[in-house]
Amino acid sequence: QVQLVESGGGLVQPGGSLRLSCAASGSIFSIYRMGWYRQAPGLQRELVAAIRSGGSTNYADSVKGRFTISRDNAKNTVYLQMNSLKPEDTAVYYCNADGSLVASQKFFDAWGQGTLVTVSS
Repeated sequence: QVQLVESGGGLVQPGGSLRLSCAASGSIFSIYRMGWYRQAPGLQRELVAAIRSGGSTNYADSVKGRFTISRDNAKNTVYLQMNSLKPEDTAVYYCNADGSLVASQKFFDAWGQGTLVTVSS
């Protein structure tokens, strides 16, 4: 009912930048919260950054000052601008969104398929 499609991952050198995008589509009435998570090999998935419909944000301590999350409510799209990338930022990045569906107003919690970010020289 709700699909999230991520784009923008790839290989970048340490100190470089990447911008991830995630577009939500489907039977969406309203999106409350959109976020980015990441999972490195052998580690648990962790929250990177999240943004609510009113614009409030929160970030993992490890990315504060380097990453910026933003959203375009008209396009149901969330972005993650990643600057000063470090090798430890290497992971699969997943988009997440929650909200309500049209007609039923039921709650949804959806995930994207993930996009790989590799930071290496």
